[in-house]
Amino acid sequence: MRLQALLQEIDYKILRGTPDIEISAVVYDSRKLTKDCLFICIEGTKFDGHTFAAEAVEKGAKALLVSRAVELPKECDVTVIEVPDTRYAMAFISAAWFGHPAKKLKVIGITGTKGKTTTTYLVKSILENAGFRVGLIGTIETVIGDVHIHAENTTPESYLLQEDFAKMAEAGLDAVVMEVSSQALKLHRTQGFVFDYGIFTNLEPDHIAPGEHESFEEYRACKGLLFRQCLVGIVNGDDAHTEELLRGHTCELETYGMGEACMLRAENPELVHTPGELGVNFHVTGLMDFDAHVSAPGRFSVYNALCAIAICRHFKVGTEDIQGALRQAKVKGRIERVKISDRFTLLIDYAHNAMALESLLSTLKEYEPGRLVCLFGCGGNRSKQRRFEMGEVSGRLADFTVITSDNPRFEEPRDIIEDIKIGIGKTEGKFVEICDRREAIAYVISHAREGDLIVLAGKGHEDYQEIKGIKYPMDERVIIEELLAGGLEHI
Repeated sequence: MRLQALLQEIDYKILRGTPDIEISAVVYDSRKLTKDCLFICIEGTKFDGHTFAAEAVEKGAKALLVSRAVELPKECDVTVIEVPDTRYAMAFISAAWFGHPAKKLKVIGITGTKGKTTTTYLVKSILENAGFRVGLIGTIETVIGDVHIHAENTTPESYLLQEDFAKMAEAGLDAVVMEVSSQALKLHRTQGFVFDYGIFTNLEPDHIAPGEHESFEEYRACKGLLFRQCLVGIVNGDDAHTEELLRGHTCELETYGMGEACMLRAENPELVHTPGELGVNFHVTGLMDFDAHVSAPGRFSVYNALCAIAICRHFKVGTEDIQGALRQAKVKGRIERVKISDRFTLLIDYAHNAMALESLLSTLKEYEPGRLVCLFGCGGNRSKQRRFEMGEVSGRLADFTVITSDNPRFEEPRDIIEDIKIGIGKTEGKFVEICDRREAIAYVISHAREGDLIVLAGKGHEDYQEIKGIKYPMDERVIIEELLAGGLEHI
């Protein structure tokens, strides 16, 4: 493709050479340099592509995209293009390189602190139940037809995102529903196209740390960028931060929620607790009118379902298709029930910080279990404050806590457990500590009582445990299956 064609939608300055040249590839990773490629110099947290400019030229790059001066070999035939921000420019260049595939799909982007993953799967389930072919991009995986690809980031880098769109369009998909992280918006990964629908679930303080966001205000502002890049915005009308987050929006707006002012509303939520499930019945009113049931517990499950309904309404999906899909939809590692016995209930959930754990345990307590049992650990090489807070939350809300290991990374698991105990020590909560997670899972199953509600928190969809830089296989579903096959006694 001609370089000039790739630059059509961005402002640039030619520092040397000419853009009227043929490019063989677009590359932003110096390890993937090829002859006659365009090398985009990206400045990251650990590496700066500008420092590899000379190497790129020596390996055959025909053009460089830069945002500052670079050192080059004395005699070289290379075109150098300067732009204000190479990440921003890369999104548009990538879209052009793959032929603007987003224009061939209906693109749904979901942002918010919680609920993104669950809502993407609900939307996919409802639309496919109605006959649409739907791709998915999110925290757990990318799904293109029958192909499932493990996710490295919630939202891929712009080049990879456009490549995924191109594969989806080529596979004949109708739509894609994707999670849009605040980091992705901040780093321009989703530039280069317009979302048909931009969705906001909720907002709470999160991801405020070095390398992420400097403040809650910046975090909120980054989330709000989605609503300057979509045609229709569908937002939680009950969230306290919605009005500020939408400041400067350029899209049409719709609201969903439980408040009377919301355009699509849920009324009369009723908890459902049977040996087979934890769920909620509710009535949808406003823009639609029907009874619904979602096979996941709590108020936030109603919000997730209502959000999915609000989206799928635009695809003219019928009531029966919506009702059927909500009953059947399941998300790996998100309040995921693992059937062991009708006498107690065991769930797997990704809750890995105090905010998520408090929301989860508070929701489960509403179902009035015989005991609420929480098994969890904390990741190594992360803030100790998270450990104190999670310990305090579990001690306060759970009837019994089993403290174990999560991803210790380069820390000693027992040191992490000692930090968690500081937090739980602030409460009167009962607990045991079992460092080996497999042994801890065996313990909660073998000691389960009639009516117990047991949650394995923190790992969720993850199928590994990271220790000293190595990811060892660890899937809690497999562990449970092996324990039961091995004759583990349970009530």
